[in-house]
Amino acid sequence: MSALICGSFAYDTIMVFPGQFKHEILPDKVHMLNVSFLVPQLRREFGGCAGNIAYNLKLLGGAPLPMGTVGKDFDRYQEWLDRNDISRQYIKMIPEAYTAQAYITTDLDDNQITAFHPGAMNHAHEQPVPAKGVKIGTVSPDGREGMIQHAKQFFEAGIPFLFDPGQGLPMFGGDDLKSFLTQASYVAVNDYECEVLMERTGWSQKQIAERVDALIVTRGGKGASIFARGKVHEIPCAKADSLTDPTGCGDAFRGGLLYGLLKGLDWDTTGRIGSLLGAYNIERPGTQNHGFTIDEFRARFKAEFRYDFA
Repeated sequence: MSALICGSFAYDTIMVFPGQFKHEILPDKVHMLNVSFLVPQLRREFGGCAGNIAYNLKLLGGAPLPMGTVGKDFDRYQEWLDRNDISRQYIKMIPEAYTAQAYITTDLDDNQITAFHPGAMNHAHEQPVPAKGVKIGTVSPDGREGMIQHAKQFFEAGIPFLFDPGQGLPMFGGDDLKSFLTQASYVAVNDYECEVLMERTGWSQKQIAERVDALIVTRGGKGASIFARGKVHEIPCAKADSLTDPTGCGDAFRGGLLYGLLKGLDWDTTGRIGSLLGAYNIERPGTQNHGFTIDEFRARFKAEFRYDFA
């Protein structure tokens, strides 16, 4: 059950603004924007897409192989991975760089403003995809050249992979995105990112879905839609006990997708596993602070969706 998860490792500095951005930003003055938000709450967390997805897949009993480049300040993160028995086999240290850093401010509407320093992530292309020992892969937000090369390497090795552009989407134009969509087996985006994909490629949602085995579009509190082989699977949003922090919910959902794909589950079940992982994530601050046993997860899944999974 090995999944090679190509993407970023980062330290997340997460701040919560106890208000709404829409009340602080004047739409007719965005050309001269100069705002400051008082953020009484601040946390520093382990993050990055590769780390987050791997953490969630590991909780389900999967065998994640996160792959990324990190910096000279990775010691604390390395200890965390070891405590959670997550492989560091494909993590490469770049001594002259810092590990990527994200500074995330969230408002009460779950909107986010993020500043990101890529650091060692810019060396992602120095890590090649191994040709053997991997059942499935992901190309998640990472260095630009790394994402391009890893997609090509997965494709040439015949390893199916999930294209998960996320916050890396602005780095690519239409031709780049068409290449990713031609090589990928699966694509996972949120509803806004799907609109960007369509605008930049000139392809409709239907045309994108026809080029891959499945197009997964998440819609926050409205659930998700999975377009696969001409059929649409509507995935409900799992009920969360509290709405503490949305940061990392998309990565949690993708951990569920990988689990379902590795186990050969149907799309309705796979999507619901991802949905429930997102609920666990949003109930706790940060992206790697939730936890459960597989029996606890199964019991909650059955209570939520009225059936069990294999």
